Amino acid sequence: MKSSLKNSQGFTLIELIMVIVVLGFLAVIAIPEYVDLAPRAKKAGEQGVVGGVRAGIATQIAKRAIGGSTGVNVYPPTLDDSTLTPVADCSTIAAAPFCFDAVIPGGIRDSGWAKTGAAAYTGPNGGAYTYTSSIGTFA
Repeated sequence: MKSSLKNSQGFTLIELIMVIVVLGFLAVIAIPEYVDLAPRAKKAGEQGVVGGVRAGIATQIAKRAIGGSTGVNVYPPTLDDSTLTPVADCSTIAAAPFCFDAVIPGGIRDSGWAKTGAAAYTGPNGGAYTYTSSIGTFA
């Protein structure tokens, strides 16, 4: 047993260099993927809220159709309470109504969203969106 421990010398220099090369190669591939992660996350978050608003509009249309409404009044007249005036930042609203509370239960209070007009909004990634109540689009 002593003879086997005596012959064991650990890793060779070539083995250690190969491990360092492989780790370096993995770092070269992985680091660029994480460099611009925050802007991509902001964009995905904005797209998520837009999708939620569009789903809320569709839900309101379905509820009105079930209730027997047809024609012009099928679409929600606004995306939030009509008393909500344009605000530079949706997170500064202290109490209801919040942004999009007519189509998303509870609305949103996100510092990236701003109501810039009666039916106009700006997302955290700079996207401009307008709700057209006559056709029910949020684009």
